[in-house]
Amino acid sequence: MPLTVPPPILTPDFGPKADVPSIVKGVIDDIRQNGDAAVKKYSQQFDKWDPKAGFKLSQEKVDEIISQVDPQIISDIKEVQANVRKFAQAQKDHLQDFEIEMSPGVHLGQRNIPIASVGAYIPGGRYPLLASAHMTILTAKVAGVPNVVACTPPIAGQIPANTVAAMHMAGADHIYLLGGVQAVAAMALGTETIDVCDFIAGPGNAFVAEAKKQLFGNIGIDLLAGPTEVLIVADEKADPYMCAVDLLSQAEHGPDTPAVLITNSEQVGRETIQHIENLLPNLSTRELAGTSWKNFGEVILVRDLPSAYALADQYASEHVQILTENPREALTAMKNYGSLFLGANTCVSYGDKCIGTNHVLPTRKAAKYTGGLWVGKYLKTCTYQEVTDDQASGRLGELCARSARAENFEGHARSGDLRAHMLLGRKYDWIEESKPS
Repeated sequence: MPLTVPPPILTPDFGPKADVPSIVKGVIDDIRQNGDAAVKKYSQQFDKWDPKAGFKLSQEKVDEIISQVDPQIISDIKEVQANVRKFAQAQKDHLQDFEIEMSPGVHLGQRNIPIASVGAYIPGGRYPLLASAHMTILTAKVAGVPNVVACTPPIAGQIPANTVAAMHMAGADHIYLLGGVQAVAAMALGTETIDVCDFIAGPGNAFVAEAKKQLFGNIGIDLLAGPTEVLIVADEKADPYMCAVDLLSQAEHGPDTPAVLITNSEQVGRETIQHIENLLPNLSTRELAGTSWKNFGEVILVRDLPSAYALADQYASEHVQILTENPREALTAMKNYGSLFLGANTCVSYGDKCIGTNHVLPTRKAAKYTGGLWVGKYLKTCTYQEVTDDQASGRLGELCARSARAENFEGHARSGDLRAHMLLGRKYDWIEESKPS
């Protein structure tokens, strides 16, 4: 039975709902036709940003910006990036190239080849999300991507120095102060001053997500991220205060963040609701967090933990936090989640900011079919084959011809026939006497 969740927070007026797909299409079409001039126009329109020196930051400008960053922030960026790098490198180390001999003289292999050029979008409209620089840029560089173009918007007309520092330290080859659809379209299509990228990664608002969706096919993308999601599975021994704090920690991402608690304890559920109502008034981000909680918050009471895990799998949430006596049970009990956070010592915010796993994760039930951004997204797993034994090639030719003719592919069959003719001496009516014997 659901528990009610009515925090007394008013919903702010965000104005009439925009026709996001049409707006995005118009911007993309304009940039496709007019390049830098269109990019400049939309930067002025959407971000009030028109730098005289252009959108790209020179190395001298980057150095100047970084010199203004608090040394403690620089130190923290280094530590966080070391964590992200270590985990991404471990992922890459488990992706091995290989070659096997299927039968004598028949060699098949696989290589993991880095994408040549990646565009990384680092959001910054509401918050300076420097952590996204670690997740998108650094992971691409660990994968071996030789060219990473990184874009982030100005914030209220100002350069986000901390984010620029994170982008540079993550290994970005080119940094642009450019945001929104215009940034994504410029990286995907190329302009007079921005080289075209083969792949774009990074989270963003609804307009950024729609731009990635419309441009997919021209370029590859990591995934289509929606609003941040958090789901907590808690048993009767969970701390309701911790449940409340952790739900609000994600609800502050925006006004449309689902924050869900599934518990087998009515007491935990009701106390969590009460704690949230008490905590919200003193939270600096209460307008966003309160709106999300009012409109998308849920506390659901279930019979037992197996029921909780089963229901959580139906939600397939981006972040799933397990606050139970035996949290590692979730590793076998659950299948659908962006990332799991096991136990009271492990909060979702660790994954967002510093622990080392990637925070670009599937939302809107996409966790039912995909995981999040990781080093493998920047690698093309490509196969190759070589047949060095004549007899093996001839036998494959016969097998290929029979298989192809079963599908009415005569041209395919003749490629097999030719090898069987050349290497095994087989006779085929279609092969002229003058052809190789």
